[in-house]
Amino acid sequence: MVETPLKRKDMLGLRGMERAEIQTILDTAELMREVSRRKVKKVPTLRGRTVVTLFFENSTRTKTSFELAAKRLSADTLSFNVATSSVAKGESLMDTARTIYAMSPDAVVVRHGCTGAPHLLSRAFPWSVLNAGDGVNEHPSQALLDMLTMRDRFGSLDGLKVAIVGDIAHSRVARSNIFGLTTMGASVMVAGPGTMCKADLASLPVERAHSIDEVLPKADVLMMLRIQRERLGPAVLPSVREYATFYGLDLERVQRARPEVIVMHPGPINRGVEIAADVADGDRSVILDQVTNGIAVRMALLFLLLGRGEDAPTA
Repeated sequence: MVETPLKRKDMLGLRGMERAEIQTILDTAELMREVSRRKVKKVPTLRGRTVVTLFFENSTRTKTSFELAAKRLSADTLSFNVATSSVAKGESLMDTARTIYAMSPDAVVVRHGCTGAPHLLSRAFPWSVLNAGDGVNEHPSQALLDMLTMRDRFGSLDGLKVAIVGDIAHSRVARSNIFGLTTMGASVMVAGPGTMCKADLASLPVERAHSIDEVLPKADVLMMLRIQRERLGPAVLPSVREYATFYGLDLERVQRARPEVIVMHPGPINRGVEIAADVADGDRSVILDQVTNGIAVRMALLFLLLGRGEDAPTA
């Protein structure tokens, strides 16, 4: 295996990642963000490399930003459309991966509904695997772009108080943020209905609250999560209206929060459920900043896994 600036082949998750590695990714993302502000938004860093996006679940922001990140680094990209592939005919993940392997890719960005699918591919194949979300496990690049957005606003993650509100139990975004933020010195509070904040969260380094109103006066950051309807079983939630009443972030609640609080959401947004439209579009919201930082973070990950230090773009 060729040694990279991260000294790892893959980006599978933030659990167990060292603080210095996360710092390297965030610092590199700041450089990459400058590329997107240029008139010509492209550098030759990964020219001749091939990046494949393999998404077994729907995605807009993550898939698009990974593809755009690869193109801005001059990599060749191949988008593998699962809906029109042999997967629809019953082909297994490993057989699909073997087909891709025959095309000699350098990196595969994979999203899969089964927890551990990217880890399986990482062990079986020599190319770099970037986890774009696996089951209810992790979504590391989303957490990294969230942390970059917080650092932009507050200057540091040390001592920051972050409240994650909503469907914690089914959220891979929440898990990656918990691992990453606590490693970087932030403290994390979680709040949500009991059916969405299950007992297994007791093993995570978080403070648990039972309502959004408990965390409002404490939080520097309010991260709202959507209800993961595709992962919910029966009788988990009485009604969407009840959820919005007890856990939704509306303008009245924002006005009771700290003056410097910022509002985040990984998307897609369910307006009027977990977040009101005037809050999502308001002056406390940094949701569009998250999208912008997503491209920079994914450029940084591709560069650090596939690139060489001397090829790094300069601001």
